[in-house]
Amino acid sequence: MRRAHRLLTVSLLISSTAIVTAAETGATAAQAGAMATHAESTATQAGVTATHAESTATQAGVTAAQAGSTAAQAGVTATHAGATATQAGPAQSPIAGGGAPPGSVISSSVAALPKELAGAATGRFVKYVTTDVRGERITATGLVLTPRTNRKDNVVVWAHGTTGLADRCAPSTHQDVFWPEARAAVAELLSRGWTVAAPDYPGLGTPQPHPYLIGASEGRSIIDSVRAARRLNPSLSAKYAIDGHSQGGQGALFANQLAPSYDGDLQLRGTAGIAPVSNVDVLAPQIPGTPGQGYLVMGVYGLSAVEPSFRPADVLAAPARQRAGVLETGCLTEILAAYAPLTATQLLNGGQLPDAWVAKLAHYDNPAQTAPSAPILIVQGTADEAVPAAVTDILVDQLDDYRPVRYDKLPGQTHDGAVFASTETVADWIADRLR
Repeated sequence: MRRAHRLLTVSLLISSTAIVTAAETGATAAQAGAMATHAESTATQAGVTATHAESTATQAGVTAAQAGSTAAQAGVTATHAGATATQAGPAQSPIAGGGAPPGSVISSSVAALPKELAGAATGRFVKYVTTDVRGERITATGLVLTPRTNRKDNVVVWAHGTTGLADRCAPSTHQDVFWPEARAAVAELLSRGWTVAAPDYPGLGTPQPHPYLIGASEGRSIIDSVRAARRLNPSLSAKYAIDGHSQGGQGALFANQLAPSYDGDLQLRGTAGIAPVSNVDVLAPQIPGTPGQGYLVMGVYGLSAVEPSFRPADVLAAPARQRAGVLETGCLTEILAAYAPLTATQLLNGGQLPDAWVAKLAHYDNPAQTAPSAPILIVQGTADEAVPAAVTDILVDQLDDYRPVRYDKLPGQTHDGAVFASTETVADWIADRLR
């Protein structure tokens, strides 16, 4: 009965005016006059412009064109790394590091860090080996940040929220998508003396398509980033923890499930998920016609990266296909802005994602399908515009069926505000787990 009540609540919330908004970067619909608040964004006369990464929405709603890339009139889509939506599927993942095991470091170099972090840590840009959902070895990238003072021997992973699908959306090499809330969270972790591994996730900065919201892919790259950090510094302990937001919160929960079978001699001590993506089978049918449609488009392409028979061209309507160039040239702000003006039928054929797609998304994306292996903290803002609190309520109920979960609900906090408001609480909780 409790789960049924949650589902009804979610449906009512999302069907109302403002639940699934473009809030991870602050891009919102112009007419409401809502402010874009992801980072340094300001409202303009025509409504709202999202300026997370130097992007602005045009007066009429937004064009889908960041680099002059437009789709042909026939509706052929642009995709990531040569994987076309109208063909049989994505390009094959490249084998990385020869026969090197997952977590092996392929290369590392000095990394420039955001100014908020440069004084607290040194950074290395790392290419390392991980495995994709087919079990093939691929290259992944990320940062390893080492605190300058008060250094301890533990690794804590920062698993970032959605940035986009293109290579330029890798936070390790493009600081404009190293979001302000991520910088605040990482700064707090560094202040505790922990080495921070910050993976980009497969396909962000590497040749293969980014399997957006495919949880096992994210989870493996998270675990392998810890292995890579320990190979750079063998004095680091096998004990580690994970702190993730949004997409990264989902990936963190998948890593928690995968750890017993995948992390070898590592010891996961706890996972914090802030507004983690979950229960997409509840969310996906409610998104068409809302400002958050870009998330659904990315989810469609993410699924096609691992299921070639699920082709975006089969479900996306012509106006949506014509905007697909933005997936190659832009990041989250531009993607949300490009798709926000479309109606449901301009987004999807028939205005809804077919049930088979929703079921397949749930199979790959929902992070409470198997038992977690370590303690979990879930943090959720009650005013979250991207991941509704009622959806996270369902997730916590599901996780509680396996083991008790600490659930901190933050009154009035938004999707990103929950990160800023919980940095110390999350770090305190992690410190208790690492003792």
